[in-house]
Amino acid sequence: MHFQKTNVLGISFYNGELKDACLHARLGGLITAPSGPGLAQDLPKCPVYRKALQESDMVLADSGLLCLWQKWIRKDPIIRISGLIFLKAIIDQINWEKEKVLWVMPDQKQAEANIAWLKKTYGAKIEDDDLYLAPQYASGELVDRSLLAQIKANRPSSIFIQVGGGVQERLGLYLKENLSYLPSIYCTGAALAFLSGQQVRIPKWVDKLYLGWLLRCMHSPTIFIPRYIKALWLIALLAKHRGNAPEFGD
Repeated sequence: MHFQKTNVLGISFYNGELKDACLHARLGGLITAPSGPGLAQDLPKCPVYRKALQESDMVLADSGLLCLWQKWIRKDPIIRISGLIFLKAIIDQINWEKEKVLWVMPDQKQAEANIAWLKKTYGAKIEDDDLYLAPQYASGELVDRSLLAQIKANRPSSIFIQVGGGVQERLGLYLKENLSYLPSIYCTGAALAFLSGQQVRIPKWVDKLYLGWLLRCMHSPTIFIPRYIKALWLIALLAKHRGNAPEFGD
């Protein structure tokens, strides 16, 4: 896919409008939206995570911290498209009567809530073979032959991976490398959980002001405050490496 990109930390980030991002993504490929904590922690430590981002067909600039750095410090702005806004725009375009879609969910509770929201909001018809409950994946290179077999049998045109960041990118890469066709593989964090109410709802104006992290910290402080404190390491990586990939263990 050909579109404008900006290179940061060895990753080519999509730098265009939401409408065009959706258009390109719907053609197929691996689409990732790495978070600030993911870039800060996983990029310099996990070779498979880095490979997943480097081999993505589209990488969205979800991190507000990265976008602010590019705008105010580097003077080379990147248009921010959050995983939340992007996911909502994509599922708004799905033809639920004709398109085959697969949802990879982290557990039964979230699966039930997310599916209920999709059915209520879109009238989506989601059958048993449209759903896959992900196991607990190990670190490093990821393999899931059961998921691969289900996809090969049903050949969905879109695959939405809703497991945690740092894992979903590796799973997306595994699918891209092992499927004989290339569906649209969306790795947008826990965006669907925000829409369905499994995580704190984030209004559009809050997301636009890059303040989604604040609502998450207020809603679940023990989970998100340590996570976003670690994300501050991203500033050091950006200052040191700019457009280049950080060294492993950095």
